[in-house]
Amino acid sequence: MPTLEWIGKSKVINHHQDVPFRVLERKYSFDENGQHNEDNGSENMIIRGDNLEALKALLPRYEGRVKCIYIDPPYNTGNEGWVYNDNVNDPKIKKWRGEVVGKEGEDLPRHDKWLCMMYPRLKLLQKLLAEDGFIFVSIDVFEYANLKCIMDDVFGISNFRNCIAVRRGIKNVQAQFNEVQALSLGHEYIYLYSKTPQAKLPKLSKSFEVEKAGKWDTFWRGTDRPTMRYEIFGSKPDSGQWRWEQGRANKAIQNYERYASEYSSSMSINDYFIEHLMATNEKLDFVRKNENGTIQYYVPPQTGKLLSDNWMDILLSGSYAGFDTEKNVLLLQRIVDWITSENDIILDSFAGSGTTAHAVLNMNKADGRHRKFILVEMMDYADSITAERVKRVIRGYGEGKNAVEGTGGNFSFYDLGEPLLVGDCLNEAVAPEKIREYIWFMETKQPYAPPSGGNPYYLGQHNDTGYYFYYEPQRVTVLDYAFLATITEKADSTIIYADRCSIAEEKLTQTGIVFKKIPRDISRL
Repeated sequence: MPTLEWIGKSKVINHHQDVPFRVLERKYSFDENGQHNEDNGSENMIIRGDNLEALKALLPRYEGRVKCIYIDPPYNTGNEGWVYNDNVNDPKIKKWRGEVVGKEGEDLPRHDKWLCMMYPRLKLLQKLLAEDGFIFVSIDVFEYANLKCIMDDVFGISNFRNCIAVRRGIKNVQAQFNEVQALSLGHEYIYLYSKTPQAKLPKLSKSFEVEKAGKWDTFWRGTDRPTMRYEIFGSKPDSGQWRWEQGRANKAIQNYERYASEYSSSMSINDYFIEHLMATNEKLDFVRKNENGTIQYYVPPQTGKLLSDNWMDILLSGSYAGFDTEKNVLLLQRIVDWITSENDIILDSFAGSGTTAHAVLNMNKADGRHRKFILVEMMDYADSITAERVKRVIRGYGEGKNAVEGTGGNFSFYDLGEPLLVGDCLNEAVAPEKIREYIWFMETKQPYAPPSGGNPYYLGQHNDTGYYFYYEPQRVTVLDYAFLATITEKADSTIIYADRCSIAEEKLTQTGIVFKKIPRDISRL
């Protein structure tokens, strides 16, 4: 498989492992009753902060759980003014920190910067994606080829599914010139990858606003297949072919003859087709010879059509928030409706104006499902624009004939909090419950559900192993016989974290206990 090289590649391939794990701090919650400080238990999240650190913070709860990811990263056109800020420990890359990435002539390594920014984020997104999940990435011609290479590297070339073309608005500025350097860009791309080759895409169709009635069409086709030329109604074509093989055609003729003799006086062919379909779930074929002698087949009523990777029926840009790069909510609704079901999670780590959440809320209202969204936005407008839009969608917006009814729903707004570890020590500013959640995930790779009652240091049991995190921020904890006497939960084996241990290793082994020292033995994400 071809590989891509760029300045800084060797330093960012594993940079996601060096990113500090930060806890998420809920700032407020929102629902139909408005904004409040009380935790409403919502699984919908809007996170303000660097998306690389935010994705790392999501791992303990969401690794392998996200069904659908949509991201709309900077296209790196040279006009966006995005800033590279990743703290990569390399002299060349450190020079880029805080610098606005400009045009090619002004900033020669801008493609290198973009690749260094994208690669570790894609690595974390791959971890968050469920085994049957899919990721969609919007892009245009400026980084089209580079993105394909790193997506193949991170997700695997066998998991590439489609490159979807979506229509973009065209400014007809070329009309004033007789000669131009290039054609106007009329479309952009969405790369689609799965987590695994086994993941199956649902059939994608587009519903018609008005159902198309059934009709009759000619049974002869121009493609020349001699094996598909046979006699029906005393006729056999000299060239071309019949539409179906002979057995199917003969059955279709019988179906029509039955309809004509028994039902044609009481119902139309459309009604007969639909009634039979509803009763038996069988789609009948019909073939006839009309009064003009033309052999025809019946095209049943259509409520929609199958879609390909050509999505030119949807305009890419939206108009809700006035962003130059805002995506059309109809585009995101198509993705959400296609890929997700009842309680699936949708993640957008370049959230912008919040179109993804808008689409999720709209679809939940339309079909009564309970999908969850997670948005990440690092810019200051995460609250004033992103979250504000979601609030308006939940409660309704507009006036008079332009009024839009609210979808209902809720979310909680988060900031990135303290790092879990400072150097080689646990950060005492982090709440113990957040540390417990992290320890549990690192041991089990499962979301943490605090047990009720029993030993206060008990984390739970997984695969016949009990876990304890014996930690107090203000004192040294010791695994001794006094602590063992407090354990009432039964398990085949036990793992206990503590600052120290006063019991001999031989005795621990005899009792099925493994001691892990805080913080030395805490695994790093």
